[in-house]
Amino acid sequence: MSKSDAKTLLLLKPRGFCAGVVRAIDIVRIALEAFGPPIYVRKEIVHNRFVVEDLQAKGAIFVDSVDEVPSGERVIYSAHGVSPEVRDSSKLRNLRVIDATCPLVTKVHVEAVKFAREGYSLILIGHRDHDEVIGTLGEAPAVTQVVGSPEEVESLNLPDPNRVAYLTQTTLSLDETTDIITALKKKFPNIKGPAAQDICYATENRQTAVKHVSSEADLLLVVGSENSSNSNRLVEVARNLSAASHLIDSYKDIEPEWLESVKTIALTAGASAPERLVEEVVKYLAGKGFENVQEVEVVPENVRFGLPPEIVEAIASAPSVSAD
Repeated sequence: MSKSDAKTLLLLKPRGFCAGVVRAIDIVRIALEAFGPPIYVRKEIVHNRFVVEDLQAKGAIFVDSVDEVPSGERVIYSAHGVSPEVRDSSKLRNLRVIDATCPLVTKVHVEAVKFAREGYSLILIGHRDHDEVIGTLGEAPAVTQVVGSPEEVESLNLPDPNRVAYLTQTTLSLDETTDIITALKKKFPNIKGPAAQDICYATENRQTAVKHVSSEADLLLVVGSENSSNSNRLVEVARNLSAASHLIDSYKDIEPEWLESVKTIALTAGASAPERLVEEVVKYLAGKGFENVQEVEVVPENVRFGLPPEIVEAIASAPSVSAD
């Protein structure tokens, strides 16, 4: 194939791991190095099966409930956060807790508590079965209702329509959330929201990048697991712009018919997908003729989050343990 015949692969940036995911994975890795296994992790530390399997191989034990953790052992809360009920259960079992909740999720929890204390009915925009929403809902379950669409807003019945506030899951589609917020403001003109939007910076940046290239690419591939909310939203954003798009766990999920008559592919990854999976897709597509690789940086991203004190202390007391 001549150079002029090479097909194009647009490699979107930013892509892949966000600061909250890097922090969460580092917490598990450092805990294993510093304290040794077993280290228990409540739920998937992040929603990516390759990450989970890699940490399992290193000695992490993933459980659905803190009740499965032997009394007195260490347990790490996932990046998606937990409810006060989970925290109370951990105390009853004398568990040594390391909290890997993303700071941006913690922000939403704090807002929920604040609004509830001020006597507001709380509307949580998100997906009911997502770990993050379950945790946030637990902060003020008596006054919180979850909505996932503008249609659901219409059926809301609240004790005082003038004392209503809303919060959002951090990994939603910006467009989807805007429609729901618009519906809420129409139904409850005096509704209050967070001082700054709850949608995570990384979610927004990756969606912005998809929109930027949606008209240039014949196909968008998103590397991410099926249970990754932000990865699914990237596919939805592309499809809402009439662009063909598929979610793939790895290059093995790529169907040959997807590539038929395709000259330009855009490739991105959800915030919990490792870069090595992206590199494998790039290599696979090069073998299919997509040798003209162009990195397209749409938004610079330099966010980092600090580690929790238990991990900082572990690093300090064990110089051989690295934070990198």
